[in-house]
Amino acid sequence: MILVDSNILIYAAGPEYEFLRRLICSEDVAVSILSRIEVLGYHRLLPPERDLLEQLFAAITVLPVSDDIAERAVALRQQRRISLGDSVIAATALVEGLTLVTHNTGDFDWIEGLELEDPLARS
Repeated sequence: MILVDSNILIYAAGPEYEFLRRLICSEDVAVSILSRIEVLGYHRLLPPERDLLEQLFAAITVLPVSDDIAERAVALRQQRRISLGDSVIAATALVEGLTLVTHNTGDFDWIEGLELEDPLARS
């Protein structure tokens, strides 16, 4: 199973990124509840994009923030400046033992033990 970052979901809504939609729907994929909030909460999201993203979220597992994830996110924020969303998403991947699939690898590459993959780097 992989954990997909918010930015990959946003890219997947674009017509030129069909390969990301296939990736999301073909693999055992999860997202943090924070990604759902970030992506669907965007105030300029157009109805067609919202519909597509809702379909993607329906096809994947949405993971809640457990106490273990919250504690790991706190520890990450104590080490270095990192946004709340990124800390929770990274902590979710670490606690659940998942590879984080993101285009923003530089935001996470300092985190020990976090496995990263950038599907846009190979496109």
